[in-house]
Amino acid sequence: QVQLAESGGGSVQSGGSLRLSCAASGSSVKTYCMAWFRQAPGKEREGVASINRNTDTRYAASVQGRFTIARDETGDTLYLQMTGLKPEDTGMYYCAAEEVNCESISTFWTLMEDEYEHWGQGTLVTVSS
Repeated sequence: QVQLAESGGGSVQSGGSLRLSCAASGSSVKTYCMAWFRQAPGKEREGVASINRNTDTRYAASVQGRFTIARDETGDTLYLQMTGLKPEDTGMYYCAAEEVNCESISTFWTLMEDEYEHWGQGTLVTVSS
């Protein structure tokens, strides 16, 4: 059973940077698609960035050019490097992993939460102006 654990959240000022990590355990996820989602207070969860087993990546328009998704050489740790943070980036950030639908995810790149089976508990990012 795949377990995901996020870390690295915190409070920063506008323009600052943070790096989130997501460590997988229980089973290797190196052949899985993985993604970061976030949920702002009072809003629905939204996709931020995704990466497939070939390390192809896609980003939401709101973070393109500011955020970078990557996985380590083992494929079992996922990162989200966030720069140029804005108050609207505030929220709980979740990592997600999916094996069965990875081919579909890699084709359509829709960044939808119902495509992913495995989820972490989240890490909170707060950006102040």
